[in-house]
Amino acid sequence: MWIADNWKDYQVIDCSKGEKLERWGDYLLIRPDPQVIWDTPRTHHGWRSPNGHYHRSSKGGGEWEFFHLPQQWSIGYRELTFNLKPFSFKHTGLFPEQAANWDWFGEKIRNAGRPVKVLNLFAYTGGATLSAAAAGASVTHVDASKGMVGWARENAVSSGLGDAPIRWLVDDCVKFVEREIRRGSRYDAVIMDPPSYGRGPKGEIWKIEEAIHPLIRLCVQLLSEAPLFFLVNSYTTGLAPAVLTYMLSTEICPRYGGHVQSEEIGLMVKETGLVLPCGASGRWEG
Repeated sequence: MWIADNWKDYQVIDCSKGEKLERWGDYLLIRPDPQVIWDTPRTHHGWRSPNGHYHRSSKGGGEWEFFHLPQQWSIGYRELTFNLKPFSFKHTGLFPEQAANWDWFGEKIRNAGRPVKVLNLFAYTGGATLSAAAAGASVTHVDASKGMVGWARENAVSSGLGDAPIRWLVDDCVKFVEREIRRGSRYDAVIMDPPSYGRGPKGEIWKIEEAIHPLIRLCVQLLSEAPLFFLVNSYTTGLAPAVLTYMLSTEICPRYGGHVQSEEIGLMVKETGLVLPCGASGRWEG
């Protein structure tokens, strides 16, 4: 398992009864987590005095309950600064477990010894984009949500990367890749963090089980002659790490060689010393 264990401003304190207690900077949040199926004693005081608690509804969705939580605040990771705010579907605007991947590809970019062009699809609020840019890459950031791209740009400014070589695009990821193929564009690395289910800006339906393999196949056509890496993230429980390995191996290795490794990603839990699983990632590197 790849563990994001270099955080100072974020921590999973405890998890029990379908929820996790987290520290985001100076604030404690309780949020639901489907992986937490165990029932262990909640002894940490944070369970009784959080700053925010997302209550899931039995009818689907849910709502936040706040206790002295600002509308927006910031946390840092290495040289980056992320602006956070609680919004629908329990999220805060950041997936801390992805720092395990940021560290991995950041080192690869820094050690490449050449200019690196990165394509980041389903790029959300820009964690991977900013990590790649901070390492010296030029990045094309694509997401179907105008609001998320705007949020990512705010994070770039907060991180001192407002003038970094980042191309910000609000677009359907599949259609963008198809146009880039026709234009003859090439990238040295591809990052994708697709949702399990979603809709594009014009109502296009995305279902990961049906769409992920064709998208990987399309993106391979965008790789340069000497690509550096290809990263696929999944939060869909039906896609085991071995599935990611199979897709990347069959689509990339016959042409470029290299090596594929896929693992669960996770976060350490302070109270138990155990690891909370948080999805899976597949990594190809040349």
